[in-house]
Amino acid sequence: MRQFDSKLPSTGTTIFTQMSELAAKHQAINLSQGFPDFDGPSELLNRVDHYIQQGANQYAPMIGIPSLRQAISQKIARCYDHQVNADSEITVTSGATEALFATISAFVRPGDEVIVFDPAYDSYDPAIRLNGGTPVHIALLPPSFAVDWQVVANAITPNTKAIIVNSPHNPTGTVFSAHDLEALYAIADQHDLLVLSDEVYEHIVFEGVKHQSVLRHKELAKRSVAVSSFGKTYHTTGWKIGYCVAPAPLMAEIRKVHQYLTFSTSTPMQLALADFLSAHPEHDEVLPSFYQQKRDFFNEAMSESRFTFTPSPGTYFQLMDYSAIKDVPDTEFALWLIETAGVAAIPISVFYQTPPEDMRLVRFCFAKQAATLSAATQQLVRL
Repeated sequence: MRQFDSKLPSTGTTIFTQMSELAAKHQAINLSQGFPDFDGPSELLNRVDHYIQQGANQYAPMIGIPSLRQAISQKIARCYDHQVNADSEITVTSGATEALFATISAFVRPGDEVIVFDPAYDSYDPAIRLNGGTPVHIALLPPSFAVDWQVVANAITPNTKAIIVNSPHNPTGTVFSAHDLEALYAIADQHDLLVLSDEVYEHIVFEGVKHQSVLRHKELAKRSVAVSSFGKTYHTTGWKIGYCVAPAPLMAEIRKVHQYLTFSTSTPMQLALADFLSAHPEHDEVLPSFYQQKRDFFNEAMSESRFTFTPSPGTYFQLMDYSAIKDVPDTEFALWLIETAGVAAIPISVFYQTPPEDMRLVRFCFAKQAATLSAATQQLVRL
């Protein structure tokens, strides 16, 4: 058979798959991959069954069920005081990852540069490369992992086409401030850049802080694509349903890719989400306190361990410094942790193009039942 050169020669199986497989092999408690071990709201699940039994089992419209797009539009107005046309500026996708890929594929050309911030979610770089672009990695450094916007400005070249931002940030949990939005807008406007904003944890921000969506900034929104996830908001990551929001001219191009990538997304689940989102808009309003209680529960137990940490400002992830336990690279520590403590975590270095040599951090997911967190922390405090 003819031999083909790999388009992603340096890319292997994602770290999330690797750690989950190792957790299963060693029967370890899986706090690595970012999914809850509890179900979504029962009313939402029942509505899916309702629509399946009603025969809503054929293709949905390519851009998404109208009632769901309308509910999304109403939610954006409620949350961000931003008016979005449900017909021309919202597209429902098969997960946020598809929305990210479709956007990158629609706008990135060979030779284009796209700025990403390390540690970065691992789908950004391959998507850019698959479309002929060049990722330009800017390292965010511990302990704050804040963006140095002057460094960003200095990285702009005539080839810079777009910038990918992620707030609340996976894996660090950091969140943008209003100042960050202003700085982002100033750079994007000056250099005519597209902004791709990964906001899948938009409703998981703590201490009463407001999520600074690009949709809050009226001018920034005009050159941005915002990506959201129903899986993260409704504890249904396995459904793989997300959506993106963008001005109509940008969305028209995204849809051209989307229609040949997945075409459409699960019909009964879209209908159920439309019903639940309309009937229970309060769900996303109580999500911050719901997850902050889990964060605090986990962190209080971990305060008895030799790990050190600063409470995560957002997402359902908590970074922990293990330098008082073992002075080894994080990938080695993560493997040791599974074998020794029976708990799986994610090493942070895998999210960097060039990780800091002395960084000793792993990421734990606290989107778990209290019993799971208790069992895990009991084993971790013994180290």
